[in-house]
Amino acid sequence: MVEFNLPANSRITGNGKSHAAPEGVGRVRRFHIYRFDPDSGENPRIDTFDIDLDACGPMVLDAMIKIKNEVDSTLTFRRSCREGVCGSCAFNIDGTNTLACTKPIDDIKGDVKIYPLPHMPVIKDLVPDLNGPYAQYRSIEPWLQADTPAPVRERLQSPEEREKLDGLWECILCFCCQTSCPSYWWNGDRYLGPAILLQAYRWLADSRDEATGRRLNRLNDAFRLFRCHTIMNCTNTCPKSLNPGHAIADIKQLLVKRL
Repeated sequence: MVEFNLPANSRITGNGKSHAAPEGVGRVRRFHIYRFDPDSGENPRIDTFDIDLDACGPMVLDAMIKIKNEVDSTLTFRRSCREGVCGSCAFNIDGTNTLACTKPIDDIKGDVKIYPLPHMPVIKDLVPDLNGPYAQYRSIEPWLQADTPAPVRERLQSPEEREKLDGLWECILCFCCQTSCPSYWWNGDRYLGPAILLQAYRWLADSRDEATGRRLNRLNDAFRLFRCHTIMNCTNTCPKSLNPGHAIADIKQLLVKRL
């Protein structure tokens, strides 16, 4: 019989703190937020915050910033652009991996539940350790590689060649797709995952790149690429409406065509 156990000190305890809204507030929403401080030696907990929506912006990130600025300054999370461009504020919100800066509070029914991206080591509160995915990103050598001498000006593309990059270059490496993939949960040390494979195909699809053979050789592996089982959680959760599953299928087709 297979038995799965959670890592030590990872079970959520029931001693979370509650922060009530001021009296007389009319439009209140309750936020349940995952808290974990490794320096305390305590298990994670869920803290509750009642927020006045009339004194808050419309997005989940607005509420989180309000909580950090006005209620509990120890709440720790990443954020930067607030425009859905940087990918910093990726969390599991209401059961779905997405960006807090583009997730309207009104789209969520009932209490708002915010957790860190799943199946990743947590540094503190809502901050996951992304060293692993970024190391995998480096492994695909995500830059233009060409052996022919550089032209006097830029390397040109036709409009049709440039169009092949649409749906690929827009990836912001938020890792919402990566951390929604069951294959990556179980094989994250060897399977590159949907975000990295979409980035890999971005260079395979680029007409200016001349390293197609070398790139495919590195990807042609039972774990690095073929651990994908087309579950499509990646495509369903992408906050930029991209299709990593399609990109992975395109890489597999390129490998078949060269046989």
